[in-house]
Amino acid sequence: MAVKLLDFWAEWCGPCRVMAPVLEEIKKELGSKIEVEEINVDEKPQEAQKFGVMSIPTYIIMKDDKEVGRKIGVTAKQELLELLNG
Repeated sequence: MAVKLLDFWAEWCGPCRVMAPVLEEIKKELGSKIEVEEINVDEKPQEAQKFGVMSIPTYIIMKDDKEVGRKIGVTAKQELLELLNG
């Protein structure tokens, strides 16, 4: 099962910067088990629109190209891990 974490962010977003180290930890811990796709909403507004992202940071968990979870704003690492592993 292909698991992907879509990270919608922007350079000017303070909460996005707060979450950056958390995402790095998740990448290190889960390694090849997941794919993390970072989507800069300023560079790819059509991607944000496609997924209905209205505020950032937004994290969308995809399994086999279907959305199975979504978190908006600063989120505890444990919550993201639970969504990814759920």
